[in-house]
Amino acid sequence: MVISVSQSAAAGKVELQTLPHTRARNAALDHARTFLTIVVVLHHSVIPYTYFGHTDPSSFIGFDCIVLATDSFFMAMFFFLSGLFVWPGLKHKAPHVFLRDRLLRLGLPFAIATLTIIPLAYYAIELRANPGTSFSAFWWTTVTIGPWPSGPVWFVWVLLAFDLSACLLHQLSPNLLDPINRLSLRSFDRPRTVFLFLVALTAIVYVPSRVYFGPNEWFEFGPFSVQTSRVLLYAAYFYVGAGIGAANFERGVLGADGQLSQDGLPRWIIATLIPYCLLWGLIAIKREVLGNPPDQPDWYEASYGLFFAVFSAGMMFCILAYFLNNRRSEFSVLDRMQADAYGIFLVHYPFVLWIQYWLFDFHLPAIVKATIAFVGTLLLSWGATRALRQIPGANSVL
Repeated sequence: MVISVSQSAAAGKVELQTLPHTRARNAALDHARTFLTIVVVLHHSVIPYTYFGHTDPSSFIGFDCIVLATDSFFMAMFFFLSGLFVWPGLKHKAPHVFLRDRLLRLGLPFAIATLTIIPLAYYAIELRANPGTSFSAFWWTTVTIGPWPSGPVWFVWVLLAFDLSACLLHQLSPNLLDPINRLSLRSFDRPRTVFLFLVALTAIVYVPSRVYFGPNEWFEFGPFSVQTSRVLLYAAYFYVGAGIGAANFERGVLGADGQLSQDGLPRWIIATLIPYCLLWGLIAIKREVLGNPPDQPDWYEASYGLFFAVFSAGMMFCILAYFLNNRRSEFSVLDRMQADAYGIFLVHYPFVLWIQYWLFDFHLPAIVKATIAFVGTLLLSWGATRALRQIPGANSVL
């Protein structure tokens, strides 16, 4: 399927469509985005069986390793990939058309999900605590009194807010992101230049936020919630992506023939493993030396924030390098799932929480429970998305 430049630019969505300034789909970014969707499902499938979550009698330390890794990069990378198509979309669409499309693709799913999908998901948790509660009573309490958690779809409203801010900034200065785009062009043969810039920028915005707010504080207003210390981190990833995608994409750091597509993975794996091990070192200090207090010293949060920023950028470049290097390889499952990835992200949460609810009383190893939750959630949410997309007009949203 070939999509024109104007069509591509207008489709700057969560579910990435095609590269701006090219006429063919970019398989590498399609694969990366679909892979991240699977990582989201995996992340939620293993949380109850970790030391951190441990809401199930079974646990496995290996799942802590997975959650520490995924939580530290995958949402930031989603914002980066989403940002790639924003500036071309704003160049090819009138502001009111761009905003209309964003509200349709992001605002409408968020509203529907927070009123239906998310309460249905959290009802499984409510039944574990209060088995006699009816769903109607739980739903009414959720939307009138609260708390009204948004689950993973918090990403959708935050992305919509970033898109709205980008629309405003583009009207003020269409060339605002040119410095980032020029940096991307200079990084065609030296991807580490953008990598180091991203690390420096995200460390500057994230470390002070983490020290001030702490790692666990969330902004919450009805179903609108976001982890307070990470708002600027996500904005940085979004706008760096927007700058890279603003123009001359194929001659930039993510160009199909750029150095990042030629790089071997070892250098990026090293850039990722070092801060990852340092994060585990800090966790060990917190538990064994500091006594696992609820509030950590400022030096601890600052160090953790710095290692977090380096690891997050390293993981993203690792994944991008892999898929750019293997863009011609066959990823049959990722290709088949590509069109449904956004829907899977939106609808998977009830499936994973209800499967975990059903597995709670079974005396099974954590690995078995997590495998059932992951495979079951992925297949059921994929099937549900396929079914939903058969509804007339649903493809315009999903």
